[in-house]
Amino acid sequence: MLHDTLQIALTVLAAAVTVVVAARRLGLPPLLGYLLVGILVGPHTLGWVAESAEASYLAEFGVVFLMFTIGLEFSLPRLRTLRREVFGFGAAQVVSTVVLVMLLALALGVPWQAGFAIGAVLAMSSTAILGKMLAERFELNAPHGRAIIGAALFQDLAVVPLLIAIPALARPGEQLVWALGLAVVKAALVLFVILVLGQRLMRPWFHLVARQKSSELFILNLLLTVLGLAFLTQQAGLSLALGAFLAGVLISETEYRYQVEEDIRPFREVLLGFFFVTIGMLLDWRAVLANWSWVAATVALLVVAKGALITALARLAGADSGVALRTGLALAHAGEFGFVLLQLADRHAVVDTAVMQALLAGMVLSMLAAPFLIQYSEPLVRRFASGEWMARALELTRIAVQTMSTEGHVIICGYGRSGQNLARMLEREGVPFIALDLDPQRIREAAAAGESVVYGDAARREVLIAAGLKRARALVVTYANTPSALRVLAAVHQERPDLPVLVRTVDDSDIDLLLKAGAAEVVSEIMEGSLMLGSQALLLVGVPLNRVLKRIREARRQRYALFRGFFRGESDESLDSPEKPQPRLHSVLMAAGAAAIGRSLEELRLEALQVEVTAIRRRGIRGLAPTPQTRLEEGDVVVLLGTPEALAAAEMRLLQG
Repeated sequence: MLHDTLQIALTVLAAAVTVVVAARRLGLPPLLGYLLVGILVGPHTLGWVAESAEASYLAEFGVVFLMFTIGLEFSLPRLRTLRREVFGFGAAQVVSTVVLVMLLALALGVPWQAGFAIGAVLAMSSTAILGKMLAERFELNAPHGRAIIGAALFQDLAVVPLLIAIPALARPGEQLVWALGLAVVKAALVLFVILVLGQRLMRPWFHLVARQKSSELFILNLLLTVLGLAFLTQQAGLSLALGAFLAGVLISETEYRYQVEEDIRPFREVLLGFFFVTIGMLLDWRAVLANWSWVAATVALLVVAKGALITALARLAGADSGVALRTGLALAHAGEFGFVLLQLADRHAVVDTAVMQALLAGMVLSMLAAPFLIQYSEPLVRRFASGEWMARALELTRIAVQTMSTEGHVIICGYGRSGQNLARMLEREGVPFIALDLDPQRIREAAAAGESVVYGDAARREVLIAAGLKRARALVVTYANTPSALRVLAAVHQERPDLPVLVRTVDDSDIDLLLKAGAAEVVSEIMEGSLMLGSQALLLVGVPLNRVLKRIREARRQRYALFRGFFRGESDESLDSPEKPQPRLHSVLMAAGAAAIGRSLEELRLEALQVEVTAIRRRGIRGLAPTPQTRLEEGDVVVLLGTPEALAAAEMRLLQG
């Protein structure tokens, strides 16, 4: 028996690792990989693993830890900030979905209890998919991003009463009201006992455990708290998941919430993956093929009908057509909690087995489609949202009006902390700038304070043109997002290949990619942080300040070619002394017909003019330290370092020979 158990565990683990790696390589959520593993190894396909009550019970602890995490993230300040989106739009979305599915079920002769359960299942969307994709696309604070996150938050909160209501629906008609009432009373009593008494005990107890300074003890205490409260709610006739949610809420009020979230993640991820494997094992592909029309109807309900309903609700909430359609497309799929509720409804026989199979298959297909719906929502919005072009035109007009009289300015892409610090430095030096950002609240507050910031996506070419790209002196990408920065660089290269672009990144992993795309320089947070740590360490061990500064300058000179000079403007002329003009950087575009095209730097002999070539920016090719054999091509931007007179002579040699 031990051998069989070990063999089953190894089979599931090997299949899970293989399939989840493939899912990640394809850019799909790991959840879909776990479902596929369950379908493959389950009793209805290869038959390697049989269904068992023990496996299902163990897998339920994945849901326990998921609900605990939701409780940890339960934040009253966040709910207050998004109260309109959560309790207005989010509540309308869940209630409308449940009611409409119930009415459709009654019209088809299906009991209303089953209709309620199916509606609750279909009302859910995947928080994991939405959070990941919106963060990657920098849309969390966009109008549609706030609506999507608000709806997802309400869906998470709605799971708690639904976990209580669905088991009660299995009772006969005459006992249903009594069962629901008893469940509500039990839940209220448990909530009172745990939240009132628990708040008084939780913080001092965690203080006592933390003072022992033992990570093992801390994790053991955490597991005891989560599983203990889950056990108490189960003994009260409620679900394990409800107790775990309450444990998360209690700990979220303490200063240990972030450490707890890190410690619980391995348990949650492994057991939740196992839960989705067991969900996949429920799928009988033969039953799906026999009821393919129901599967198609489920996908249509989720993608088309649910998307249309959410779009209509967003319009009623005051969103424009573009925001409403983006919101509808993003939420038009099933979610993790939908599987949790579906398994609960199947276990209590609220939903017929054939219907459950069709729902399960349709939900998996909708989640496969979700990343593509979000990724390609923009073309769909432009095609079907009648007011989108007008809204875009109005946005561009606002940007253009603000920059109309500005010339020789810096375009700041992103107005977070880095962007605001840069703006203050530019302002002190009298350098004009225009900042682009996608956070409406930040823009509203900064604009009210008189700062030069407007709403706009810097990765779009037309937005950059409206921000005065043709007249700008430089452009800085202040947020660390490589895909977006690459789109900015592509737009700049197309319109202003001679414009220097500075890009921020977290580490050194994408530096070569960004430099090849045309960045004049890439500033790594880790590089700068290590330089500051190194300088402080040298000072602490007694190295003289002048030597520390010398080491820092040398490191930066080697890493940042452009630290040996900088681009000057008319306002900088006062910094030069007539006797000794300071070296500066100057960009020269190799336009068609330039004399230097096809010639090597050795042949041009620019060093004889006391001019150094610090960089050559070429689409697809990087040369921060060009060799004498480097030959110039049409479209190259040659960055020169020298005094004004030497630069003038070098530019003449490059262009005229």
